[in-house]
Amino acid sequence: MKIALGSDHAGFAYKEKIKEFLKSLGHEVIDCGTHSPEPVDYPDYIRPAAVLVAEGKAERGIVLGGSGNGEAMVANKVRGIRCAYCFNEESARLGRAHNDANVISLGERLVPEETALKIVRIFLATPFEGGRHLPRIRKMMAGEQV
Repeated sequence: MKIALGSDHAGFAYKEKIKEFLKSLGHEVIDCGTHSPEPVDYPDYIRPAAVLVAEGKAERGIVLGGSGNGEAMVANKVRGIRCAYCFNEESARLGRAHNDANVISLGERLVPEETALKIVRIFLATPFEGGRHLPRIRKMMAGEQV
């Protein structure tokens, strides 16, 4: 699977760990930055990762910051993105199974590293259930503005 990553400085350490974890599982990683722990503006790195997913150049995306909140907001501004803010294993499972999330957002300051890696594994392995959830996804996506 091809996965786009983006983070600000507060998510940089986890981004690097997740990048190596993904590669160890055989995934291709597109790293949109940032490339150091120096302070940056997160939209400059999150939006490109989300756009890669929206354009089909990556199958999934993972964005990171201190809390993950702003990162999820930026990603969800990109047409076609369903970014789930994940803080535990169940939020990742439900984000995929019920909401067909194609991007997840993690907060390095709020989620332990071991949990973050479990969230990533679940995000990649969990299929969308479809069924009763599909009409809801269609309604959600129909509400997007140009």
